[in-house]
Amino acid sequence: MLDAEILSEAQEVLQDNFDYTVFVWSKQLEISPIPVKHAKGVYLYDYDDKRYIDFSSGLMNVNIGHGNQRITEAVVKQMQQVSYVTPYCVTKVRGELGKKLAEICPGDLNKAYFTLCGATSIEAALKMARSYTGRHKIISRYQSYHGATYGALSVGGDPRKLPDDAQQAPNFVHVDIPYRYRWTHDEASMLTDSVAQLERIIAYEGPGNIAAILLEGESGTSGCLQYPVGYLAAVRDICDKHGILLIIDEVMSGFGRTGKWFGFENHGIVPDMVAMAKGITSGYLPFGCLMVTDRIAAHYNDKVLATGMTYNAHPVSCAAALETLKIYEDDHLIENAADMGRYIAEQAELMKQKHPSIGDFRTTGLLGCFEIVRNRETKEPMAPFNAKPDEMAVMSKVAAKIKELGMYTFVRWSYVFVAPPLCITKEQVDEGLAIISEALAIADEYVH
Repeated sequence: MLDAEILSEAQEVLQDNFDYTVFVWSKQLEISPIPVKHAKGVYLYDYDDKRYIDFSSGLMNVNIGHGNQRITEAVVKQMQQVSYVTPYCVTKVRGELGKKLAEICPGDLNKAYFTLCGATSIEAALKMARSYTGRHKIISRYQSYHGATYGALSVGGDPRKLPDDAQQAPNFVHVDIPYRYRWTHDEASMLTDSVAQLERIIAYEGPGNIAAILLEGESGTSGCLQYPVGYLAAVRDICDKHGILLIIDEVMSGFGRTGKWFGFENHGIVPDMVAMAKGITSGYLPFGCLMVTDRIAAHYNDKVLATGMTYNAHPVSCAAALETLKIYEDDHLIENAADMGRYIAEQAELMKQKHPSIGDFRTTGLLGCFEIVRNRETKEPMAPFNAKPDEMAVMSKVAAKIKELGMYTFVRWSYVFVAPPLCITKEQVDEGLAIISEALAIADEYVH
């Protein structure tokens, strides 16, 4: 009787969601979501008590793992004091969070503008860059994603924007940065060609028109496409030369995900603005932040900052963020991300020997993915860029097998992502990689 009751509850949960809610980036009748009842650590549990290891930290945001009651306690305590004030009031936790972020950010990135999510952090960065410089053009990368609001979608290069409006918002210019796995020449020429292309685009567009260059600290959903060694340092120099601001999007790669507080720290640079979200609260509450330098902030001492939102610096989200930052430090999660990232890379090399469908594995800390191919020599992907549903036949089978075996992770085109919570252990890594390995046996059958 108990099993029947649980099953009926699961069916009711699914039916209510199908009948009364809309799902993102999906054909509404072709999805099969997991009805999650509860979650703890690196695991999700459905209404049948089936356990799924979360190998993509939700959407690369649940960095501290699920169900940490320290966040619950911090949120409850804040709500007992004050749940909301307008952005024209201040709270103790707002100042404490700003101070803590200034402490962990390098250079003079000392001023925090609090937002609601990654996209609103990017929108704020675009507005502030244009306002501060008096220029209007923004350069970014084709193979990048910065959010789903209109400006963020347009400045990104992800093809998910194309059905909405092939024109997009104006004054966004894109460059193409090759990545190591598919580069056919030496590493030095990869850097030289990439920098030369950027310099040409700047010359064509007119450096005096360009407000900012926006890049991810480390590439995420586009396939963890690693920059040529030295590229971000070269971009920093180019920005300084032309008075262009450098905005780094750390929404996905920030807060320990890459084995450092921020992905850009792997490249030895300090940007002018840093867009944050996801790991700032580990997804426990919606929240974001745009960190800017003292120099940029000072520009608005006697000039109106013409942007804002009702929930700016929401005190409850600030409380969740502040406690999350403490957990990173108390539990040594950033160090663990670096250690586990190295361990996963070692194990992935062993998996390559077993699975001819693995063309490449790349990761920075715990932000990585397998690239699955039909042929290692030609590097033909198992699914092409922006694959149509019929082109995803093999990868869809792989994804379905991964789910069947008890894993939740992000599978896109020919990529299987490996980005578990930062609290993961070696034993849990082994458990997750074993599931991926079993699923990749399906892809191996299509190798030629």
